[in-house]
Amino acid sequence: MKSVITVNDMCLWYGDHQALKNVNIEIPERSITAFIGPSGCGKSTFLKTLNRMNDLIPGVKITGDIRYEETDIFSREVDVNNLRKEIGMVFQKPNPFPMSIYDNVAYGPRTHGITNKVQLDGIVEQALRDAAIWDEVKDRLKKNALGMSGGQQQRLCIARALAVQPKILLMDEPTSALDPISTSHIEELVMELKEKYTIVMVTHNMQQAVRVSDYTAFFLLGELVEFGKTDDIFSQPMDKRTEDYITGRFG
Repeated sequence: MKSVITVNDMCLWYGDHQALKNVNIEIPERSITAFIGPSGCGKSTFLKTLNRMNDLIPGVKITGDIRYEETDIFSREVDVNNLRKEIGMVFQKPNPFPMSIYDNVAYGPRTHGITNKVQLDGIVEQALRDAAIWDEVKDRLKKNALGMSGGQQQRLCIARALAVQPKILLMDEPTSALDPISTSHIEELVMELKEKYTIVMVTHNMQQAVRVSDYTAFFLLGELVEFGKTDDIFSQPMDKRTEDYITGRFG
């Protein structure tokens, strides 16, 4: 498998507190990689580093090397807006903008200079189709997105991320605020999306990692303890701490 992100000896501090310690990982393209581990172990912090969302937090210091397709993401030549276009993000709670469904999806392409209505119509439809929600919303594109159900809002947020044609989609516990039916819709969607995109997903739900991911990384106390194929991690973990976590001895 070709790697799309390579991380070497990455450490991260919030002020004096070290949140991540010597993380090394290669994330394979067009696959689903799940980050698991107890709350506060650094998995969401690490996820947000991959598209430099942590730049927005005061007092963060990062050392080590993170490369996206051979490019050092912290290089001065890197345009952060462009990086976040290529590496999109979907958050834990659905966060649609208080505007129409259409305008939510068109927002990103417009900020990148696309104004042609025919072109925008095509992008909006394709993104909503890719997010498996087109048939539910095609007759109410002008309605306010805040009137949608939670599960629909989360799929809209995925469509909004897809509209700028990213290569990677980061998902921070994308189903934790949703009911079981909406969760299964998102899981099915994520498994379809890996045909076109690389997906990296934080989940607090180990069963979800087993169901949807190809690879799993287990974090504990800021360390990446173990990374490998999901089947191997859950059936034959190499590290005793991984085994203790997945068998429910702690966490």
